[in-house]
Amino acid sequence: MVPRGAGSGLSGGATAAGSQLVVSTERLNRIIEVSPLDGVAVVEPGVINAELNSHLEPYGLFYAPDPASFEISSIGGNIATNAGGLRCAKYGVTRESVLALDVVLADGSLISVGHRSIKGVTGLDLTSLFVGSEGVLGIVVGATLRLHPIPVARKTLTAFFDSTAEGAEGLAAITLSPVRPAAVEFFDTPSLANIDEHSGTALRQRGAALILIEIDGYGIDEQAADLSSALALAGARVTTETEAEAIRFWELRRHGRGLPHGHWFIGEDIAVPKSQLLKVYEAFPSLEERFGVEVSAVSHAGDGNLHPLLTQEIGSGGDPAHPPASLRDAATELVRIALALGGTVTGEHGVGTIKRDWAALELSSRSLQAQRAIKASLDPNQLLNPGKAF
Repeated sequence: MVPRGAGSGLSGGATAAGSQLVVSTERLNRIIEVSPLDGVAVVEPGVINAELNSHLEPYGLFYAPDPASFEISSIGGNIATNAGGLRCAKYGVTRESVLALDVVLADGSLISVGHRSIKGVTGLDLTSLFVGSEGVLGIVVGATLRLHPIPVARKTLTAFFDSTAEGAEGLAAITLSPVRPAAVEFFDTPSLANIDEHSGTALRQRGAALILIEIDGYGIDEQAADLSSALALAGARVTTETEAEAIRFWELRRHGRGLPHGHWFIGEDIAVPKSQLLKVYEAFPSLEERFGVEVSAVSHAGDGNLHPLLTQEIGSGGDPAHPPASLRDAATELVRIALALGGTVTGEHGVGTIKRDWAALELSSRSLQAQRAIKASLDPNQLLNPGKAF
């Protein structure tokens, strides 16, 4: 049985073989309760992320996790992969926003785990275990979610630099400042060029690298001033954007990039400690020279999660359906670099089927043994989402 939500995943976690039964949660789409006093919402897994926030707006509340696919991805899918998104820098990933779950196990039994209260340490933390488990342990049919007040103000700042390296170095100025932005996104030079080509913009005329920042809450002008000063000292050209321009920039972040025509490509989802982001970008030229590929990345720089894109031109006689081994080898080497820097093979997309070989580079044999033992205790007949996650 393969649990499936909205189908927006990027790692093959909800794909099924011919002999498997797909269990769709699409019609489990009720928002059962909103409690402003408790700061929670109780929802079914088929609720779309964006629709939940539209429902919460009259209450003055919002649900913080916002993956780039928030307009089409479901809460159940977000839970399955522990999705993050742009606001992770301040509000954390899905796990920090899930208080309790209702889960159907492989034997058909329904269990409730977690607590409606903010605090609760009775028993093992099974809620955190199910979040990010990609449907291999049970099927989530209900979730109690933690909410936040809608900030009294939001502002968007852009910081343009003269090179990718200078921009990546400039990220430290944000971390060392007293300001904690809601979102910090970083674009290297080829990513800006890609957006210009795909979306008809002129970002490269403003610089060769961009840090896109959202701040929120009280004291917004003081936050903007402190952050602007810190970034200017790091060599940035800082602009506090108008509301209309802010909307435009965030739309470009989510949907502005395109895939190059006539190229094979692989997308990745590595994450490293924030202090190591520059070293990952510094590794791109050697990967390009060694494997004959092109590498770029947009990053959730506020939490060290990169989304690299590796491409290779399909030459004369090349089969678009069969990329060369060099492309996969380059992607694997980039994974090894992330692991050597203390990182991980996937920050928020999950392992699914696509990244199982890479996950084996990160997880020790004893760790895999322990995870398979947990799987066997809850699903001894291996019925749920076989072949996924590990």
